[in-house]
Amino acid sequence: MGGLDDYVSLSSRELGDALEMSQQSASKRILELLDGGLIVRDLGARGQRIKITPKGSDELKEEYGEYRKVFELADLVTLHGSVTAGIGEGGYYMCQQGYVEQFEKTLGFKPYEGTLNVLVDQEDVPKLGILRGAGSHRVNGFVRDGRTFGNVIAHRAKIRNVECAIVMPERSHYSNVIEIICQFHLRRTLSLEDGDRIEVKIEA
Repeated sequence: MGGLDDYVSLSSRELGDALEMSQQSASKRILELLDGGLIVRDLGARGQRIKITPKGSDELKEEYGEYRKVFELADLVTLHGSVTAGIGEGGYYMCQQGYVEQFEKTLGFKPYEGTLNVLVDQEDVPKLGILRGAGSHRVNGFVRDGRTFGNVIAHRAKIRNVECAIVMPERSHYSNVIEIICQFHLRRTLSLEDGDRIEVKIEA
């Protein structure tokens, strides 16, 4: 109904009809969603208007990913997107010996000091939930010089037959940007520039 983007008019009676339940039960359901922080509502002169919160959106994406795992059962997930500039954090993290040693052990290569950032197409963003839930390789976090580095999920991948891996923080809000590591400098190896379209094939 558009509730992900803006407020939509929805009475408890209309929700009850849609869910095949009584108006009273639908009203209770709305209150439960409000208490859970999954929706917000506006009670105005024109009646009740409802909008899904970012937390609610994340819950839906996670649920969507779970259903895709059940019904699609694909061993390979393909993401499409565009190369985008990073802010230098990838290189900093890749230099951390606590990560490097684990990447070498689990992925079979020592990553180049830096990551390739890809802005994932909107229609492929829900697939990130599948990858996050699958957790192919878990790289344990560690503490160094009083700073905590969190757990990371890694998946083997290929771009134009070049072996690489995507890395995702285990605890993170959904994002439409992924970071890719490789033993080579991917931009130079594949002659990539910001805005170039690429396809990433990932082991789920």
